[in-house]
Amino acid sequence: MLARIHSASVIGINAVHCEVEVDVGAGGFMSNTIVGLPDKAVKESDERVRSAILNSNYQYPKTNSTIALAPADIKKEGPCFDLPMALGMLAGQKILQNDYLADSVITGELALDGRVRPIRGALSMALMARKSQFKRFICPVENAIEAAVVNDIDVIPVANLSEAVGFLNGQLDLEATVLNIESIFAQATETALDYAQVKGQEGAKRALAIASAGAHNLIMTGPPGSGKTMLTNRLPTILPPLTLDESLETTQVHSSVGLLDKSQALMAVRPVRQPHHSSTGPSLVGGGSVLRPGELSLAHNGLLFLDEFPEFARSVLEMIRQPLEDRKVTVARASGAMTFPANIMLVAAMNPCPCGYRSDPKRACKCTPNQVERYMSKISGPLLDRIDIHMDVPAVSHDDLLGKAVGTSSATLRNLVLIARASQVERFQGSTTRANADMGHDEVCKFCKLDEAGQALLKHAIYELGLSARAHDKVLKVARTIADMEQVTDITSEHVAEAITYRKLDRA
Repeated sequence: MLARIHSASVIGINAVHCEVEVDVGAGGFMSNTIVGLPDKAVKESDERVRSAILNSNYQYPKTNSTIALAPADIKKEGPCFDLPMALGMLAGQKILQNDYLADSVITGELALDGRVRPIRGALSMALMARKSQFKRFICPVENAIEAAVVNDIDVIPVANLSEAVGFLNGQLDLEATVLNIESIFAQATETALDYAQVKGQEGAKRALAIASAGAHNLIMTGPPGSGKTMLTNRLPTILPPLTLDESLETTQVHSSVGLLDKSQALMAVRPVRQPHHSSTGPSLVGGGSVLRPGELSLAHNGLLFLDEFPEFARSVLEMIRQPLEDRKVTVARASGAMTFPANIMLVAAMNPCPCGYRSDPKRACKCTPNQVERYMSKISGPLLDRIDIHMDVPAVSHDDLLGKAVGTSSATLRNLVLIARASQVERFQGSTTRANADMGHDEVCKFCKLDEAGQALLKHAIYELGLSARAHDKVLKVARTIADMEQVTDITSEHVAEAITYRKLDRA
């Protein structure tokens, strides 16, 4: 008898609808044939399915059976077809007779004793099921809260094969998983980190607030121990909250590679990714034999923090140039091409020289000019051009370190950020995903007009610093953000002057 089960397969970060067709033969020897471009994990599911059915006290067909995974031209990966295959085997023996099969998308890995194990990409599968107008999504218990963030579809959690059979036969009533998304966001925003804990560095906090307000890329330069990492770790406390759409996009990326915690329904705070400087190109931008998103996509709608920036291989750093402008990564291989989202804010940190003490007033730098030049030349001019703010982080003074004065808090800085973002939402006609850093040249000309004093100051800076056309636009975008934080419409020469001070590495 022929049975048809609806399931899904994750390709990249998205899921596609797949049908698992099981034809239980009337004779022959007990053997199965799986067709439809299965990978090794799918082929091995035959043994898992057989053991799970027998250990759940169901009869396994003692005939030749054929399992077809459609569409046949898409490679099927992973163990997510175990549960659909087992249910297809039972339906082919008329053990399953309920009409729920036609309205359900089913996925799950089977243990040998019949337990249903979690799979990756459950959110993408639930989104696909809703888009294809299925009524329910049957998945492992551990994936239920992740899939339940998708509205207008019933998410049914099953712990083992027997529960799935009982539900589909109408013998067991399983409640759909329901989430309170507002409470999830409220709990996720609670954190013990605060910029008030950072001694001194008020100028650095100001620059970080400007970067957050306009989603500007930023690079920090300072000696070891000046607080670069400490400042970056607290940056999420002043960033605007994630919208639900942004949260779903971010969660989908993390779910597709299996990085979402079992107890986590969705990513309710902006992600912060900190790859080591020994990272390879594919690990940073994505790729591999099976195309997967890299660190840039895992930081989608969040921060990518590259510490020890010059220590990254130059060829690896050059790979991020285009994604910084396009807000996406396109990975092409012989097997095909795939595009991953990468709407990130880049935060880089570096020492001023190989020993780190070139700008430290209390420690002597032992580097020769040639060593410093080689160190700085690891970062190309075109890459620096794509970084809006170049910020100095000086060593913390003894008075600041031991003083009792409380610095600017995250709440104060975040209020400035939200004020600026509100102006940008109005400027970009209600879009909550665009910021000043995303403006094209035509928009810069429209929204960043200068008075005569501002024009003269910028002209002098271009002549003195040798700014490129891209750096010219970066200065205007940063000046626009500073004006937004002060809630003024016109950009003044003071705004331009402050924006120019954030081109430190151009001066160097």
